[in-house]
Amino acid sequence: MGDWEIRPASAADVEAVAELRAVVLRADLERLGRYDAQGVRQRLRDGFGPAHTWVIEVGGAFAGCVSLRPAGDAHWLEHFYLAPHLQGAGIGAAVLRGLLDRCDRDGIPVRLNVLQGSPARRLYERHGFTVEAEDPVDVFMVRQPAPAVPKPS
Repeated sequence: MGDWEIRPASAADVEAVAELRAVVLRADLERLGRYDAQGVRQRLRDGFGPAHTWVIEVGGAFAGCVSLRPAGDAHWLEHFYLAPHLQGAGIGAAVLRGLLDRCDRDGIPVRLNVLQGSPARRLYERHGFTVEAEDPVDVFMVRQPAPAVPKPS
């Protein structure tokens, strides 16, 4: 799917992101016995940082978001949500690849957590993330920066 773009988020995007989060996470949170319709939205509102967030648009319409928050010696990949009808079309993989390329150039590891049993874990594993720790709800993963490939002379 080629008709997508990514733009910096603004504070005005918070409600669209909170609603998408509730939709995308619902099945996994219900399976884990952790779904709270208001809490899932409020948690996003409480931690929304537009300075490190991008909105994904498809055909000019809101379709998803992703955050890459600097923290210590790594960046945290957070709030990576894509509308369910667009999942599996390669958009998420392309967005992730672009962010990881930037981190690789800067030599920065990337960390994330994904819900236990979430199909998103396979996407992260395909992009080089490995399990660092896990608990009954979350799987914590890390990806070390890929070594720079020397340019042919």
